[in-house]
Amino acid sequence: MLSQLTPQVRQYLVVTGNYWAFTLTDGALRMLVVLHFHSLGYSPLEIALLFLFYEIFGVVTNLFGGWLGAHLGLNRTMNIGLGLQVVALVMLLVPTAMLSVPWVMAAQALSGIAKDLNKMSAKSSIKLLVPADAQGALYKWVALLTGSKNALKGVGFFLGGALLVGLGFTGAIAFMAAALALVWCASLIALKHDLGKAKSKPKFRDIFSKSPAINILSAARLCLFGARDVWFVVALPVFLSQTLGWDHWQTGGFLALWIIGYGAVQALAPRITGKASGRVPDGRAAMLWAAALAMTPAVIALGLDAALAPQTLIVAGLMVFGLLFAINSSLHSYLIVSLARADGVSLDVGFYYMANALGRLLGTLLSGWVFQAAGQGAVGLAACLWISTALLLLTVLISVWLPRN
Repeated sequence: MLSQLTPQVRQYLVVTGNYWAFTLTDGALRMLVVLHFHSLGYSPLEIALLFLFYEIFGVVTNLFGGWLGAHLGLNRTMNIGLGLQVVALVMLLVPTAMLSVPWVMAAQALSGIAKDLNKMSAKSSIKLLVPADAQGALYKWVALLTGSKNALKGVGFFLGGALLVGLGFTGAIAFMAAALALVWCASLIALKHDLGKAKSKPKFRDIFSKSPAINILSAARLCLFGARDVWFVVALPVFLSQTLGWDHWQTGGFLALWIIGYGAVQALAPRITGKASGRVPDGRAAMLWAAALAMTPAVIALGLDAALAPQTLIVAGLMVFGLLFAINSSLHSYLIVSLARADGVSLDVGFYYMANALGRLLGTLLSGWVFQAAGQGAVGLAACLWISTALLLLTVLISVWLPRN
């Protein structure tokens, strides 16, 4: 069956398979770290700090990874990412007494480098595997890759909670390291060797985008993902566990189902936003969908301030937020791939995902700090949601300047 497919489709399947395998371990590792270290008595801010280097090195990797991909080829940057994730997992196999904050932060730094090399390589590859005049097909392929990745990240959240209960922290990490090592070996053989090499080697100064459209889209992306992570990364899992009394299975399972549904909506975004009628989205569509999203965290925060039933409010609010955020994220993912240059595509995509990582870094730090400073519980989560609302309003304002048509 595979031999009947075009070379472009076969490479797309290899890239997607790599991305899927990596995403499973990345989602599971995040849930393992949050739940395991919370059970050890770490405060929300301390848990957030465990991910500090993960996000910082994600920023650096996206900035320099695009330049590296243009020089070495996207196959090499993707395989380097897979290999580094295996090393990061192995670092966490040391005895519990050695799992100090600096050691875990170092492992998370490697994981952050690995994740963003892998993502940058996957998203950049799609630009090269779709004809330049097929914007509808490009939107569909990007949406499928992004949506399936996030659905599997949700499965990874559930996997992390399940493995923690079934195998314990060390057993879960060992299982994931072994499985990803097998995927890495297969990728070294199957992935095309010259994928994404720039014909004219870019200079180091070219890591910064010279395109106003990409700079504006990157700024909007920074605020968009900061708005999500300011309440989703630390505040929400701790709130579910600490305030609502959910166990590891419930917390991991609920967040997993949310991410899976979020990924499914991302994959369907082309239908929702008008591709079925022959239209592809532009900057105006991104602005309008961001405006719709901005109302959601504000409504949830008002409900918490009014002492409405928190469990019902959070579950319903997250469903609406997930639906709207998935469409926003899918629109942005299409726009960056569409706007990026074909020769040296990884430079533009890398710069954009640098802004994405910077937004996650901002959101992660604020999530732990604001939640703890505001007093945790419903008050702390509401404070995080108001910060999320402010960042989304800023996203709307920036999106006014995105190119139309």
